[in-house]
Formats: sequence, C-alpha cells, structure tokens
Amino acid sequence: MSTPHATVPSDASPDVTTGIDGRESADHVRRFGGIARLYGVPALAAFERAHVAVIGIGGVGSWAAEALARSAVGTLTLIDLDNVAESNTNRQIHALDGNYGKPKVEAMAGRIKLINPQCDVRLVEDFIEPDNFASVLGGGGFDYVVDAIDSVRTKTALIAWCVAQKLPLITVGGAGGQLDPTRIRIDDLALTIQDPLLSKVRAQLRKQHGFPRGPKAKFKVSAVYSDEPLIYPEAAVCDIDEEAEHVSTSPGHTGPVGLNCAGFGSSVCVTASFGFAAVAHVLRAFAQQASAK
Repeated sequence: MSTPHATVPSDASPDVTTGIDGRESADHVRRFGGIARLYGVPALAAFERAHVAVIGIGGVGSWAAEALARSAVGTLTLIDLDNVAESNTNRQIHALDGNYGKPKVEAMAGRIKLINPQCDVRLVEDFIEPDNFASVLGGGGFDYVVDAIDSVRTKTALIAWCVAQKLPLITVGGAGGQLDPTRIRIDDLALTIQDPLLSKVRAQLRKQHGFPRGPKAKFKVSAVYSDEPLIYPEAAVCDIDEEAEHVSTSPGHTGPVGLNCAGFGSSVCVTASFGFAAVAHVLRAFAQQASAK
C-alpha cells in the first residue's frame, strides 16, 4: 500500500490539521468524514492507504474511478488508451464539452484531483495486454484491481494473471442491453448468468488456463453481472463506431464496436451501477481487513 494519511475522528474540530505528512487537513476531514462515520475510522485509514487499479475508463470504469475517489482511496492507477468521444456521452462521466478528444485517463484524473487533491493519481495511457501485465501491474503495489475490460481475450488473460499473482481482482461483465440496475448481482465468475461476455471468458479460462469445470466448481473470482435478459438493438438505429473501446457480444458480430452502436445499447443507470457495485465490493474488502487487525 502507498504512504498512509493519518485519520482524524469524525468529531474532530474543523480547524485541526494532523497527519504523519502534514497533509491531513480540516478540508480533507470535511470531505471524507462521512466515510469514517459509515465504515469506521480504521476503514477510512485503510482506504487512504489503498492503491487500486481501474482498467478501462469507460461506461463502467469511469464511474468506478469516481466512486473510489469519493471514498478517499489514496492512490488510483487509471489504465486506458482511448480518447473521450461524443458517443460516450450517454454513459461515461468524463464525456463533457471540453473533454472530447482528450485521453480518458487524463480527463478522469482532472475530476479526481478536484474531488480529492490528496489522491495520488497515476496514468497509464495504454491498453493492457498480456505482454505488458508484468510491467504495468507487477511492481505497482496494488491492493485491488477493478477489471472493466470488454475484450474477451484480454479479460481472460488478465483474470488468469491476477489469480496466479494472488492479486485481488473484481471483474465486471457486459453492462449494455439492460435497463434495470436492481438486477445487478455479484457472485463467483463461475456462477454468473445472462452475460455473453463473462460466458466467453469463463469458457476460455477453463480451456486455456485450467480453471475448474462443473456446475458447483467456483473460480474464486468475484464478478459483477446482471440477471436481466438482454435487449438487442434494432439494426436500423445502429451505426458502427470504429474508435469505440468495446467488443460486441451480440450474435454474429466479433469486431470492435461501441455498445451503443453495432453492439448493445446502454443506459448510464446500469453502467454506473455496475461500477458502483464493483467499488462497493472493494471497499467492503478493505473495511473487513481493517476490522480484523
């Protein structure tokens, strides 16, 4: 974990400034005192020490990064090569006038520094691939990885690598083609349903990486998914977005397309909730570790 910020109790005087590095200011206490009152002071201290990687800063990952920043997580590494585009506006938090054309990691970093100036935001303007897992993730001192990738090949390889490295990870399924955020679930990856992306990943993990087979065999990898039946788009309303970051999981299409184009349509009510569910899982893990000490 990264260098900790000492935590001030929730009833501390607003003019108190403390901390091992002098950076725990009254402003910081006002911003994040609500976190301590909910999770407890030890948990907030754990959040402030934590280093989380968010891979894929799109319709799910941008909201995950936002939630981590607003929960006082001390160090965030954002990984993505895409730029913000107008077609991202319906589902990505950084898709605003003034940000179109900017790297997603850069636009997201700007938001995070406004939310928590003390957050150490590290940018990797690149796509994560099997040949750079070790260089990007191997020496980063990460406490958790949020996988918001939509490429079956890369997602499969990343999960296998993190499991082999004993690096905690939560993977997120496809967030397109769904309307109801109350249908979102978190379960073992082996047990997810109604998710073509995770189904393909699961099959590849078993075939290529020796993950267990059988209806009761678990992968010990947590996954965010929805049990809502998918809504497929009508061809007449879809235009291919050649620069989109997603891989369609709709029948008959395997090329890179935007989820709101030749793939599934998407609602921010669902995509953001996928990201929030993933972060809630991560924060709960940190809080449980803090309470066990």
